Amino acid sequence: MVKLILASNSPRRKKILTDLGLDFVIVSSNYDEKLESDIFSYEAIEDLATQKCLDVVRRSDKDSLVLAADTVVVLHNKILGKPHSKEEAFDMLKSLSGATHSVVTSICAINTKTNRAALLSTTSYVRFTPWSDEMIHYYIDTFNPLDKAGSYGIQELPPNYLDKFEGSFENIVGLCPESVKAVLEQLQFPL
Repeated sequence: MVKLILASNSPRRKKILTDLGLDFVIVSSNYDEKLESDIFSYEAIEDLATQKCLDVVRRSDKDSLVLAADTVVVLHNKILGKPHSKEEAFDMLKSLSGATHSVVTSICAINTKTNRAALLSTTSYVRFTPWSDEMIHYYIDTFNPLDKAGSYGIQELPPNYLDKFEGSFENIVGLCPESVKAVLEQLQFPL
């Protein structure tokens, strides 16, 4: 029996896989997630997901299917990663205020038994209402923006912060269930 490994410590990704009814273990990736450029390309994000996956594959036994993902927020073709400070989070949230941006999650899965891999990217779109400086400070002080791409988690936004979204809500959270199923089916992992 092939063992499913989630290469992430994200509680949001863990919950999404649990909600899918999947039996899995967590082995976090030690790959340094730095991008060479903040200009968005699917290739860069897919490479990050692949490198995170390969890092865990190297430490896994031969009966494993490793699943890794990387999520980025993109505004005007620029990647907004995880902020390093509250000031940086404020600047990111200010730039997202009233604007439509995309959220891209790339998933890479590798079956260590067959050496087969699957890669899939999913894009969703989010539009915030215009946020006042007070709204931004409230969000930063109430929630932890430092561990989230783009400085926010859509699942925790207070009422009147979100105008609309298009696409998979869970993708914006960090992992699209339909994409996970598609990748696992491609590698013939029983669902």
